[in-house]
Amino acid sequence: MHFALTDEQRMIVDTVRRFVTTELDPHADEVEQKDEVPPELARRIREKALDAGLYAANMPVELGGAGLDAVSMTLVERELGATSYALQMLVARPSNILQACRGEQRERYLLPAVRGERHDCLAMTEPGAGSDVRGMTTRAERSGDGYVLNGTKHFISHADAADFAVLFAATGTEQTARGTKSLITAFLVDLDAPGVEVRRGSSCVSHRGYHQCELSFTDVRLPETQRLGEEGKGFELMGEWLGASRLSVAATSVGRARRVLEMTTRWAAEREQFGQPIGRFQGVGFPLADMATELEAAELLTLRAAWKQDQGTMTDRDVAMAKLYATEALARITDRAVQIFGGMGLMAELPVERYWRDARVERIWDGTSEIQRHIISRSLLRPLGS
Repeated sequence: MHFALTDEQRMIVDTVRRFVTTELDPHADEVEQKDEVPPELARRIREKALDAGLYAANMPVELGGAGLDAVSMTLVERELGATSYALQMLVARPSNILQACRGEQRERYLLPAVRGERHDCLAMTEPGAGSDVRGMTTRAERSGDGYVLNGTKHFISHADAADFAVLFAATGTEQTARGTKSLITAFLVDLDAPGVEVRRGSSCVSHRGYHQCELSFTDVRLPETQRLGEEGKGFELMGEWLGASRLSVAATSVGRARRVLEMTTRWAAEREQFGQPIGRFQGVGFPLADMATELEAAELLTLRAAWKQDQGTMTDRDVAMAKLYATEALARITDRAVQIFGGMGLMAELPVERYWRDARVERIWDGTSEIQRHIISRSLLRPLGS
């Protein structure tokens, strides 16, 4: 098996790592303290990302993106994952599902998102429908030549910084073996449209400056031209375009874990107790060994899934394994880091406690660890008829 990066991939890693170090990291403490990215700073970072050719790297060249393959894109996500989420998301990767845009949707939503002129968010989760996507109650009812949208979404990431949402709503029902389920349709919804309200959600322990929002829709009129894909086929669109988001979570978790391991190793080499570096004690050295081993395993699972995506052979199980292991490895690595740093690991003076807090959400969003385990176990049992 050949694991070496190509010259182009090494250049991509170096470019993104340098951008993180020079343009993002210096502002991480400010964002953490303010729980906000100042608008002028956000504008400057976006402009620099555009100038550096890093913006919309996930989009095809013919749309104005960098056209990176899945492995290269995973390396980009890994490097960006080492810093503040609120800052690294300014190096935007528009949702892949926008590639499903057709006709005037391309000029109104897709291409402006690629150029950095408009910003999208994904509106799926509801107060009563998280993992059970088909249990959503937000509805888009047929009305004349369009739809009328009513309902509520929550936990919608960075909706306060977005211009439009890729929203999923029920447009009908069907009978399944488990009872009545909603037929889901995707829509493109401008967040400044009449009847749309965007509110900041509750403060979150993870990723300060990157806000979770609540969206409410009251008799919002949507022309048919703002439907994304076919009516009732939103679930299929999710499956076609959104699997990459779980791979992105795995990759950023790997990048964050790598940063934490580097910090903790330096601390263990420089911090002295009883006349020697604490890393020489097995109680510190062995956890470091476990952290390094888990990091390597997480990275290999993640890159393997990305490689299979490039080959057209990636399955739901592949990406579920990558997300499950990488996010849970990050949790264990950050927890051990706090223990090795001791009391200082819990102090805001050092970023260790930040990484520890930020790690918690990764096992929840884009499909909880339990959902990933369900996907994996079903893939094992289904061929046996169970």
